[in-house]
Amino acid sequence: MTLWWAIAAVCLGCYALKLAGLAAPRRVLDHPAVRRFAELVPVALLAALIAVQLFTEEGGLRFDPARTAGLGAALVALLLRAPFLVVLAVAAAITALARIFMG
Repeated sequence: MTLWWAIAAVCLGCYALKLAGLAAPRRVLDHPAVRRFAELVPVALLAALIAVQLFTEEGGLRFDPARTAGLGAALVALLLRAPFLVVLAVAAAITALARIFMG
C-alpha cells in the first residue's frame, strides 16, 4: 500500500510542476538559467532511466553484458548520426545477437 501512496505523491508532484510551469510569468520562463534547466532536465532524466534499466534487474544491481553491448551499439549509431529508429533497431539487434552468442 505504501507504494501506491508514493505513486500518488509523485503524480501530484508532476501535476503541480506542470501547473507551475503554465502559471509562471513569461519573464521567469525567459530567464537564461530557467531556460538552460528546462533544456537539460529531459536529458538527465533519460540518462537516469537508461542507467536504471541497464544495471538493475528484479530490484537489485546486475551487470548484463548483452544490454551493455546494445547500449554501446546505440551510442555508436548516435555518434554516426543515424536516425532514431535506426538507433533503436541497431541496439535491439546487437542485444539479441549478444544474448544468442553468449548463451
